[in-house]
Amino acid sequence: RVNETLEALKLLDTMCDPVPEVKYPRTPGYRPKPEDRFGNAWVWRCDVAGAPSGKLFGKSIAITDNTAVAGVPMSNGSQLLVGYIPEYDASVVTRILDAGGRIVGKAACDDFCFGAMGFSAVDGYISNPEHPEQRVGGSSGGSAVLVAAGHVDLAIGADQSVPAAWTGTVGLKPTYGLVPYTGVVSVEPTVDHVGPITRNVSDCALFLEVIAGNDSLDGRQAVNIEVPEYSKLLEVNMTGKVIGVLQEGFQTCTQETQAAVREFLATVGQAGFVMKHISIPLHLHG
Repeated sequence: RVNETLEALKLLDTMCDPVPEVKYPRTPGYRPKPEDRFGNAWVWRCDVAGAPSGKLFGKSIAITDNTAVAGVPMSNGSQLLVGYIPEYDASVVTRILDAGGRIVGKAACDDFCFGAMGFSAVDGYISNPEHPEQRVGGSSGGSAVLVAAGHVDLAIGADQSVPAAWTGTVGLKPTYGLVPYTGVVSVEPTVDHVGPITRNVSDCALFLEVIAGNDSLDGRQAVNIEVPEYSKLLEVNMTGKVIGVLQEGFQTCTQETQAAVREFLATVGQAGFVMKHISIPLHLHG
């Protein structure tokens, strides 16, 4: 029986893994000079044009450096992978290009996307030269900086720690398995997420609409995933919609942060939302 099993394994060794099709032509691009990296936010520059029309046509996009773009170097923020060139596009990259998006470069991330401050990226600390006194967060700090500074319209980020709150951008951590992780370097399969970083909620909804859904390759995903037109859901009347306000969430925040959140809640309250204050004591132990 052992021999039978070994024969089966030998047969498996002769088979090729399923490799996604690379649909759109591109050149490798180039490594920007230090002075052109904008606070080390750019790791690599390229120009990959997608379909001639689509929901993202006319939009420029940066891809965080843990996400594969075929033929374009990817370091995942680490010296260990310098020189590695993926052979295929990540599923989210294919969907961006199919929707008419234009990928203009790779954005810096923490070493192996394992950090929250942007300190450990391969080129050094990620910063926003327009606000050098402020941290930009991580691990996808480069993506957030490039969106915030207007270098790109949209960016892909990985949550392990999306830095949107540090940069004034809109970041979304999608429901687990909603967006395929195929072609993105894993940290650990139960915490892997990839999602959009944008300058406004409308772009975020549209971007999610494009990249969400099953790709038949990512084992994290359910078979049947419904993907509504998120951008059109924003047109729904919000009057009377309930926002849960977690009381314990305020207890570990600075007074400045508490004031900012309360100011936001007052603003959306004027727009017709209803606040419901809830308590989850276990949050403080989380």
